[in-house]
Amino acid sequence: MTASALAYLRSPLAIRARCEAIFELAAEGRSEHFKVDLEALPVVVDEVVRVTREHYPELKIPVHGRINHFRAGGVDRVAALGAKISAILDVGPDHHAGDRHARAWIDLVVVSVLLDAGAGPTWRFHEPATGLEIGRSEGLAIASLHAFEAGLFSADPENPLRVDAAALRALDAAKLEAAFQSSAQNVLPAVDGRLGLVRALGEALLRSPRLFAGGRPSGLLDHFRMIAPQRQLPAAEILTTLLEGLSSIWPSRLTLDGKPLGDIWRHRGAGGSGPTEGLVPFHELSQWLAYSLFEPLERSGLTILQPDALTALPEYRNGGLLVDLGVLVPKHARARAIAHPPGDELIVEWRALTIAVLDRVAVGVRERLGLTALQLPLACVLEGTWGAGRAVAARLRPDGGPPIRIELDGTVF
Repeated sequence: MTASALAYLRSPLAIRARCEAIFELAAEGRSEHFKVDLEALPVVVDEVVRVTREHYPELKIPVHGRINHFRAGGVDRVAALGAKISAILDVGPDHHAGDRHARAWIDLVVVSVLLDAGAGPTWRFHEPATGLEIGRSEGLAIASLHAFEAGLFSADPENPLRVDAAALRALDAAKLEAAFQSSAQNVLPAVDGRLGLVRALGEALLRSPRLFAGGRPSGLLDHFRMIAPQRQLPAAEILTTLLEGLSSIWPSRLTLDGKPLGDIWRHRGAGGSGPTEGLVPFHELSQWLAYSLFEPLERSGLTILQPDALTALPEYRNGGLLVDLGVLVPKHARARAIAHPPGDELIVEWRALTIAVLDRVAVGVRERLGLTALQLPLACVLEGTWGAGRAVAARLRPDGGPPIRIELDGTVF
């Protein structure tokens, strides 16, 4: 029973089912924490369409993945890193070049996403080559990119452009703080939480050689090719593989038969029965990682099937957009007055409602843009919702932060 319950909680189907149960509760006015006003949904759709057209006027909208953040500030660091990968790795038969590039990008994306929990409103990364000072998620992305290029995550001095278990296990706080320019004057929140995730990733790479051949994140490529002999890989398989391989890296929170559940929380309105009763899975960082792997996996020759099986990302930009524009209305002043731990039922409900409502936003955005779900999958709609959430927050609050504050531990958001 435990194995089947755990498999269910790791499925996108479970995420949607539990979030829809909480949505129905709130939509009927029976929630303790939020009211749902679907009459405000067109306002959200308008803002998402506006931001999407502003950023992508030709509607060539990319998947909302980590690689986009490497282009922050109008600098094409993706092309620059591609050239470096070619210079260092492109030896041997040319037909292996694409494979080597894909492995380098998979390595980078995995470690970068795990370092991507919220940076707070004040931390900045100064990029010497461009003079740019970049904060939040893009700043974290660029800091991790430069750390990768410098070989921080590689134990092979002859090949800095890789991530391996030995280097991750040996990483210490001083090196991580230096790479991210964290100091008393420029504090990066939750360095210990981030370091713990990265070190735990190193252990996980060694613990699961079936998934991570060679003790590298890019060993996933071999596994995905094995389970997709026709080179057609369902998106849900990416997520379930990540959740299997990385389950041990998450801090001890809820467990099921001794197995850590990760980004799964309790809510009285979640429904269910047996060992999964009342549990709401989100797997936000793992889904963000799955979306971020679409591009390098496709670079390797795989085709990603059913991308809409994955859900919206229940993080504070998407959720903040819905609160700021009036779709989700907190019932109590406490919601905005204090910072809440991730396990607070208020936060669990906010995240669940975000997933359920953004499925509905996606329908409206496609209608407005005249595109089908095949032409504009949810993964691409999220590029607009995330950007819209940030834009609205910047208009409403001086620090551009979310309307509801969450205590950051470096492992969830």
